[in-house]
Amino acid sequence: MTFTVAVSGASGYAGGEILRLLADHPDFDVRTVTAHSNAGQPLIAVQPHLRSYTHLTLKDTTAENLAGHDIVFLALPHGASGAIAAQLPAETLVIDCGADHRLENKADWAAFYGGDFHGAWTYGVPELPRLSGTQRDRLAKTKRIAAPGCNASTVALSLAPGVRAGVIEAADIVSVLAVGPSGAGKSLKAHLLGSELLGSANPYSVGGVHRHIPEIQQALRWAGGGNPTISFTPVIVPMSRGILATSTARIVPGTDAATVRAAWEDAYAGERFVQLLPAGQFPRTADVLGANTALLGLQIDENSGRVVVVAAVDNLVKGTAGAAIQSANIALGLTESTGLPVNGVAP
Repeated sequence: MTFTVAVSGASGYAGGEILRLLADHPDFDVRTVTAHSNAGQPLIAVQPHLRSYTHLTLKDTTAENLAGHDIVFLALPHGASGAIAAQLPAETLVIDCGADHRLENKADWAAFYGGDFHGAWTYGVPELPRLSGTQRDRLAKTKRIAAPGCNASTVALSLAPGVRAGVIEAADIVSVLAVGPSGAGKSLKAHLLGSELLGSANPYSVGGVHRHIPEIQQALRWAGGGNPTISFTPVIVPMSRGILATSTARIVPGTDAATVRAAWEDAYAGERFVQLLPAGQFPRTADVLGANTALLGLQIDENSGRVVVVAAVDNLVKGTAGAAIQSANIALGLTESTGLPVNGVAP
């Protein structure tokens, strides 16, 4: 069976990456692409690397243009998808790649985003460990999926195994991330100009104000973390895409190194797209470029009594578009890995 697909925000980075991956998906047929200011242009004019879509023209982003498809991917700015999603038929599988449907707590939304609160959808990180099973179990047959924030899912995947196993404490977590500017979207911003980024590393949203913090805390609560606290500092570095997240947490006293490592080995045993590297090895962002893969390296810091987890993710693939498609595959009962690359691009 072939499923018809519409992609909104198709002129942006996330929308473009969804389309790139869907081009190789045997069960999905992209029929409609939409945009705002770029509506009326050929898709290829704004996404010239997507050569298999030369026949598509960008339409206005309206519920009318998106309805009538089996699947709708919303790759819109935060705050823009909630109202449109509410107008789409209940039988349509809708995947929101923005933040509008990620958070369960209305107070968290008000504190970190503001504006109308649209309620939480099923979170689209299949491998995420929960106290009972994984998030995958909740995605089957759902019709509404909230794709993750790229930084949030990277940190959550890094630490949830230890939280669930009770080998690390969910308080006093520290995460520092090197991130590429594509995570900030395609809109022109002065601080993202090449002349501002090249040769520089630029911290932003310092001091507990980054919007992905409540999303991380929510995921760790699902793993049994009670009331997690995290110091989260992202740093933009001059690579177009990628996240390298270094997260540390206190080890529960009396827990030996083998037991700590076993928590991650058990959580991700058999997972295709989340892989724990052998002891002493750590990932690079180059290793996951273009892949729907999260690579983790783990080390015990004996002096500080902390676990250190280094995670590498392509923010546009496993961090956004790949997670969205992977979750859609599960919801539709398809093979989970269909259309998704596990291998990166090198050099």
